[in-house]
Amino acid sequence: MWEPLWQLFLEPNNQRLLFAVIFSFVLGFIFGWFLWRKKRGDNKDITNKKDKSFFKGIQYILSNDHDHAIEELTKSIQIDSETIETYVALGNLYRSKGDIERAIRIRQSVILRPSLDEQIKVRALFDLALDYRKGGFLDRALDTFLKVAEQQPSNVENLKEIEKIYEELKDWEHAFQTRQRIARLIKDDHSHILAHHLVELGKVFQQEGETGRAISLFNKAISTHKECVDAYLHLGDAYFSKKQYAKAVSTWENISKVSPRFTFLAYGRLEGAYASMDNLKPVEDFLKSCAGTTSDAFTHVALARYLKNKNDIEGALGEIQSALEIAPLFWEARKLKGEIILEYGMDKEALDDYADLIRQLNMPYLRFQCSECGFEPKELQWQCRQCKKWDTIHLLDSSVPHN
Repeated sequence: MWEPLWQLFLEPNNQRLLFAVIFSFVLGFIFGWFLWRKKRGDNKDITNKKDKSFFKGIQYILSNDHDHAIEELTKSIQIDSETIETYVALGNLYRSKGDIERAIRIRQSVILRPSLDEQIKVRALFDLALDYRKGGFLDRALDTFLKVAEQQPSNVENLKEIEKIYEELKDWEHAFQTRQRIARLIKDDHSHILAHHLVELGKVFQQEGETGRAISLFNKAISTHKECVDAYLHLGDAYFSKKQYAKAVSTWENISKVSPRFTFLAYGRLEGAYASMDNLKPVEDFLKSCAGTTSDAFTHVALARYLKNKNDIEGALGEIQSALEIAPLFWEARKLKGEIILEYGMDKEALDDYADLIRQLNMPYLRFQCSECGFEPKELQWQCRQCKKWDTIHLLDSSVPHN
């Protein structure tokens, strides 16, 4: 069998044909190999360019140069439009620059991709909600955050964003329910936040004339967090509106027990009770008790006002003096003292000097600051207007000078 085949290849014409076949095969192999290497090199070159632009963009982000970061990330997308991470980074940059419309378009283009991983899609939805929120589209933001919550009910970051929007919309019932969900996921003390939500909801009912429901919510807030001063204040207001004066005073008095530094908040309310109450003994006992147990200048001034109304001028001036010994720059104490001196015609020269001093004094005694962000509101707020944290506003020490 092999011998005839061998004889065939020994012929010169057949040998030339065999060499031509082998040469063509080798040439084709070499040409194909070069084409493969070239294609591979081109792809590698494209990848290198894409990666180079992407990483340069990240470096610009880290150096807070957002304009150049956007430029490099845009180049990266032009080279390769399939990389999701680049779109995410670019969308975040546009949001940070306030170009919400572009940020939204980028998120939507990512979400619409049919083969997108579910986790990435949910994250893109969350980012889209943040874009809506930054743009002031609260309803759209809330709807989108709620969609994320359907997919990821245990996403605490998302739930906190939902809670913030409910608070901004003053939807206190849903804010309360959302904080309850957060509390089930994070083992921490959430009682003060839950109490504030209940108080705010109670205020709504109080304004609408549903005092009974308001009282129920204020009491529930106190049960939730016994140091919720705002609950005591408005519970007392509710009792006062129902002419249950003794109950109102007793409720306000509880503030001095649970949070003495905020007792002064009840004093203005007590002054409003003077004209309505036949028996002012509970008010007097409350003020004297506070003045005896605290070194708060505001307490002494409140008692001084009460004594002045009773025509106990000597007692009033004594309390004012106690206040000024604690806080010499307390303008309200000096103002009240000046008013008493002027009203009762004591020594004209002293009156003139004191009247001038009253005009010069304008330094507030009460100053507040947020312990989280340093914000200084003009009046006490239970939720910081700047960082949105609850119960972080505290009294500054007025005896310490501030710049």
